[in-house]
Amino acid sequence: MSPIRPSLRALALCALLLLPPAAAFAQDRTTRAAANPPAEPAAPPAERLDTLKRIRDSSMLTIGVREASAPFSFIDSQKQPQGYSVDLCLKVADAIKSELKLPRLDVRFVAVSSANRIAMVKDGKVDLECGSTTNTRDRQKDVAFAYTTFVAGIKLLAKKSSSIESVEDLRGKVVVVTKGTTSEKMMRRMNDDRVLKLTILEAKDHDESFAAVASGKAIAFPMDDVLLYGLISKTANPDDFAVVGRYLSVEPYGIMLRKDEPAFEKIVDRTLNEMFQSGEIRKVYARWFATKDLTVPMNQYLKEAFVVPNTYPAWP
Repeated sequence: MSPIRPSLRALALCALLLLPPAAAFAQDRTTRAAANPPAEPAAPPAERLDTLKRIRDSSMLTIGVREASAPFSFIDSQKQPQGYSVDLCLKVADAIKSELKLPRLDVRFVAVSSANRIAMVKDGKVDLECGSTTNTRDRQKDVAFAYTTFVAGIKLLAKKSSSIESVEDLRGKVVVVTKGTTSEKMMRRMNDDRVLKLTILEAKDHDESFAAVASGKAIAFPMDDVLLYGLISKTANPDDFAVVGRYLSVEPYGIMLRKDEPAFEKIVDRTLNEMFQSGEIRKVYARWFATKDLTVPMNQYLKEAFVVPNTYPAWP
């Protein structure tokens, strides 16, 4: 399990090589035409959404959260959103309230999935997506990403009894992927490139993917390592599972927001940078990644991102 050596700046260069809404959770906080056709009246241009104006007018910020992406974003036993990314977005909410001088800012949580999260941001159904979303060059065509707040790497989850240790061990077997994730795209490409002859099952979320491995329907589940550790920590038999293999990619996570809204993006990035510089980010990190159930030391990539804030996309 050797670490990947290139720096974040190198990753940025290497990157050139290379989701029906659910119920809402409320919390008070802050073609070209045919030849010579009849003339058609031009459609009026779509009205550009001004997120800050909408927030100011409504005194409400809508945050997209995941239901099963612990410890970043999940719904707890009390049906409330929790997690590392949720905590960061709530700090952003406080900053927006202060910036707009609002006496009150309501925060509305809306569940999003891997499959619909980008559309939910683009269509204005959520203002911020606070989950475990990898910043990729393809996604940057549709949405904007705030500064990187976590850096993970894709590995494999398997039962220890399976003897799976690498991608090559998967040849001819059944694997499960969470639909709409970078892991799904990577595994399908790898299957074609290496002619692994995999049977690839699709699951709607990470819990369902984990259940497929636990039940024996699939031999392995490729996903960001930290999410796999989180899933193992919640199971009744954690010693039955292992996260195996070399890193298959480097995955920088970021809060998603709509493109071309510089004033809104500036508030988000400024808030995160203040947390980086003050050291507050380390306290939030420790709350979620230095517990009795889950211990994930901060890797060098993330340490760099906190010193030099960036929005570099995933590699490869």
